[in-house]
This record gives sequence, C-alpha cells and structure tokens, in this order.
Amino acid sequence: MSLEDLVRETFAPGGFLSRTVEEFRPRDGQTEMAASIARTIENGGVLVVEAGTGIGKTFAYLVPVLLSGGRVLLSTATKTLQDQLFARDLPLLSRTLGLPVRTALLKGRASYLCLQRLQQARQQHDVAGHGVLRTLARIESWALLTGSGDLAELPGLDERSPLIPLVTSTRDNCLGAQCPQFRACHVNQARREALAADVVVINHHLFFADLAVRESGMAELLPTVSTVVFDEAHQVNETGVQFLGTQLTTGQLLDLSRDLLAAGLQHARGLADWQGLASGVERSARDLRLLVGRDLTGSKLRWLGLAPDALNEIEWLDGLTAIESACRQALDALASVGESAPELARLCERVTLLMERIAFFCGACAVESVRWLDVGTQLSLVESPLDIAQTVRTRLLGADGDSGGSHRAWIFTSATLGHDPQLSWFTESCGLQDAQILRVQSPFDYATQAAVYVPLTLSKPSAPEHSRQVAEFVARAAAVLGGRTLVLTTTLRALRNVSEVLQRQFSDSASLEILVQGQLSRRQLMERFRLGSEDGRSGCVLVASASFWEGFDVPGEALQLLVIDKLPFPPPNDPLVEARSKRLEASGRSVFNHYFIPEAAIALKQGAGRLIRRETDQGILVVCDTRLSLMGYGKRLLATLPAMRRIASDQELMQALEALTRTSTRDSGSL
Repeated sequence: MSLEDLVRETFAPGGFLSRTVEEFRPRDGQTEMAASIARTIENGGVLVVEAGTGIGKTFAYLVPVLLSGGRVLLSTATKTLQDQLFARDLPLLSRTLGLPVRTALLKGRASYLCLQRLQQARQQHDVAGHGVLRTLARIESWALLTGSGDLAELPGLDERSPLIPLVTSTRDNCLGAQCPQFRACHVNQARREALAADVVVINHHLFFADLAVRESGMAELLPTVSTVVFDEAHQVNETGVQFLGTQLTTGQLLDLSRDLLAAGLQHARGLADWQGLASGVERSARDLRLLVGRDLTGSKLRWLGLAPDALNEIEWLDGLTAIESACRQALDALASVGESAPELARLCERVTLLMERIAFFCGACAVESVRWLDVGTQLSLVESPLDIAQTVRTRLLGADGDSGGSHRAWIFTSATLGHDPQLSWFTESCGLQDAQILRVQSPFDYATQAAVYVPLTLSKPSAPEHSRQVAEFVARAAAVLGGRTLVLTTTLRALRNVSEVLQRQFSDSASLEILVQGQLSRRQLMERFRLGSEDGRSGCVLVASASFWEGFDVPGEALQLLVIDKLPFPPPNDPLVEARSKRLEASGRSVFNHYFIPEAAIALKQGAGRLIRRETDQGILVVCDTRLSLMGYGKRLLATLPAMRRIASDQELMQALEALTRTSTRDSGSL
C-alpha cells in the first residue's frame, strides 16, 4: 500500500482517526491536503498548500510525515506553536497511530537557561531591587530541578523580565567548548537530542538564523532529514529577510561595554584600564544615538548614501569612526590578556566582529539589498535582501540539486498565502514558482456564521478624527454586545488614540474592561480576553496591533465582534517597501496592483481570520475603511475574504449584535 493510500484510509469516515480520536471529524479538504503531502513525501519536491481556517492542517501534515517513517523537520512561526506541537499534537498522534517516534524540541539560545551566566548574574550591577532578586532566586531554585532548561517551563516568568538576558546566552557571549558548564549546557543538550530524534520541532527564526551563521546545529541536522514542513509559512519570507541581512545595534555595543568591564576586572584586574575602555565603548554608542536625536524615534531612515536620510554625513561617519576607535582600543587591551580566560578570548572575537560590521556599514549597500537606520531607544543599522528567493533556490532547494528531482520533500502551508491561483504573493518572494500548488477551502459556513460591515458614515482613514470615530463606534457596538470585541489597528498611533478614547469612556464602568496591548504581557492579555465575562467578570474589549493580527485564537463566545480600523496597506515610506516598489517599477509592473494590493489582502485575511475559529462560532467583522466599499480595489480586497453575509446599515448591525447576545455559539443558526 502506498503512503497516499494509507493516509486516505487513516482519514476516511469510520477510519482509524474516527475510531480513536474523539474530537476528530472527517473533512474532505483535510484528506486532500494530507494525500497531497503523502505524494510529495514519496516523490520528493516542493508543495505549497493554502489551507483555509478550520481545515485541520496540523493533523493533515503530521499524519503523513509520521506514517512515512522518515526523519522530519517541522518549523513553526512562534515558540508558542512549537510548544503546542511538541507537547500536545505530536504525542497525541504518535500514541494514536502506535508509532514509537522520538521527538525533540529545539529553540534558540535565548530560550534556554545558561548555567554559566546564572552563576554570574548575582554579581551583575544590573541585578538590583527586591523584585528582581526574588525572581532570580526562583530561577536558581528551578535550575536545580529542570531537565531541559527551557525558560517557558518556569511558571509565572514574564517574557519581558530584564533578568532573561542576564541568565541566557547569545552567540556573542557564549564561551563554547571553553565554558566550565559546557558538558551540562542546556543548549548543547537540546542539540544532541535533536540530532538523535525522528521528528524535530523548530521555529522559522532559528532556521534562518542558522542558515545565516551556521551556529545552532542545523548544518548537521538538515542533510539527514527527508521531509521539511514550514507551518505558518506566510511568515517565512519576512523572517528570512530579517536573519539573512546584516545588523549592528548600539545595544550590542552597550552589552559589550558591560561584559568588557566585568570580565576585565574579574580576570585581568590592573592589566588595563577596563573602566576607561568600557566607558569609551559605551560613550561612543550613546553619542551616536544622541546624534540622531529624539524627534526621529520610531522611524526608519532611508540610507542611500554615506549616511541615513536627515543626518549630516560628516557627523555620522565621525560617530562610526569614534565607535571603531573605542573598539580598537578595547581589542588592543584584550589581545594581550586574551589567553588568560575564555571570557576574554570570546570578547576579542566579539570586538573583532563588531569592527567588521562597522566597516561594512561604512561601505556601499549591496545590489538587491536595502539599507536603513531603525531609530528606537537604541539604534539598529540594518542591511537586508529584498526577499529570500535567491537563498531558497541556491541554499535550500539547490543543496540537493534540482528541487524537482530531489527526493527530499519541502512542504509550505498556511491559511493565507496569496490572493490568486498561483499564490504568487508567497511563491515569488520565496523562489517557489515551480512548486506544486494546492488551495483547500475552509469548511466553515461563513454565510451563516459571519457577517461583514463597512460603515460609510466614517471619515476617510487619513482624516485626523478617524481614530476617534472608530473608538466611538466600538464603544456603541461593544456596549450592546457586552464586550466580546477585538479591535485591530494598523499603526501604534491608532492603537493609542482608539484605546485612550475607550478607556476614558469606560473608566467608571463596571460592565466593560478595556484591555490594551503593551499594558500587560501578550500572554496575560490573551488569558483575560478568553475568560470574557465568565464568573461575573466585566466584558472585555481588547485593542491591539501588530502581533495580534495572527496567532490569536479565541474560539467560542469570548470574541464575536472584530473591528479593523483601516485597510492594512504596507507603509509606503518604509525603506524595505520602497526598495521592493522600485524593483517592481524597474521591471515594468504596477506597484499598487502587484505589491500593495496583495500585501493588504494577506494582512486583511489574517486579521479577519481571528473571528471564526470553529464550526459553531458566530461573529461580525467590521472594517472601518470606506474604501473597501467605494473603491474598485476595495471590492477586490473584499472578494479575498470568506463569503460572509453583508450588513448594509448601522441599524442592521445593531440588530445583528442584539441577536448575538441572545444566540449561543452552540446554536448553528444564522445571525
């Protein structure tokens, strides 16, 4: 029996999954996806699958890869999805299918406790305050018990804790084989387990970070793998672009200054002016940040010439020269004592690498790349390729020769990969134009379960009063619904404006709680929102941006109104967007039709996908952008959404909201 036949039999009504997994329901689309993956595993090559929400794509790729018996690499978009795959989905299916599969979870360095840096943490001047010391004590106690060292396993540790960088390692400060804790190192343990496993779960960041620097063990792992699956593949290009470029940050220089002082005083006290050397590096980094000023904070400055836009070229180059000079002095001092301690030898390597990056950014930008300055609390000097197409063709698929003739299977899947039959938004940027394409529609009955409304009484999205009007609209609608509302904004400015109006309006309300991204951790916001008005709590309105447009899963009644403030076009003044636009113009293609529309379509589909997560869900999508109804391209974007029922007026909307308050999601009736 072929793998495809075995997979079809497993997914069939009355088949093995139906008999053994209580929550499993046969779906034609899921079976077709699984069968296509099985064929690709048997024959090799590349398969790109757009699997609509509710298909059950996780089972659709896990069942064939497990039944194939080959070594598998699974890459997900986030560490949260990694944990879900490793701790829930893989154990469930391997037990169900009766397969003795060895699995391993591999994350980046920053996810694992570094025993050496934990020992040093109490001596760090950064560690101060009763709360921080109490957290450090919890980590020290947990360190005696943990087998994996994965900080995600430590209950209650805030992912934003300032302690995490002090008790984890980076590629820069890791001592490698010279570390006294090398044999017990959790990072090395995770890599050893990955090399011995049948199925290894990683994330896109780790995959491309390793592709760029060959540092995490993937170079040994990938050649032994027969199947590679990228879940949430719509993030692959942007993740790859981030890691395949070159970056230099003032934060790296400040970290170097701190470590230089600590290691110098500990291992070579009196042999150099470590205080002066560290201060020189720190001062040069801070001077460069001061040169840019506060007014440009939050912006990305184009960098076409010798200096970023809006900056004086001479002053900018002088600033880089000052950093290089401070690093040179530190390197000279370290060179004379580097052999006396592993920490000092590693600092020599770090300083050398930073000096190479300074020299890199003093030169011209590479062809088919773009350079910019990201201005925040720190400065980030960035040069990035425009996409990963060439890298995929030459370093991934090309590693086995012609991808069509290679026996390795490459599977890329997501709920949103394009708005045309070729899924060109994804395949062109990833160099996968020759891949086999499969599009599987969602099994949800959107016409019954969901409705979409575009208020025509609002101002244009560019108007100053637009965010206030959106907030007032949300206030009226959420009051009717008793919360259960998620507001997704396209900018942080809109996030602030909308949330401020809502918080003022409901400051004295006991019935509605306004949650705002940034005021609590992402995990806390998601947990509170999912609880909704259970156990007598207030109803919730969550105002969020950026990361909440995807990966935020709230099935059931906790989310029934999703409001998007405006069409999510890419920012035209972003340096990467500008560079991609110029490349399209040079090829004679329409930037708006071939770039802005596809980007907006993908983002809109991702955001709208938060609303309906299961067959019994019901809800309303509101897009507060009149262009969606009045402009020709708006109608094109609307057509990319699932076939929801259209709401025509505010009155009809209020009636639909009132119907939701009376209708349980257990009832499959229409709105």
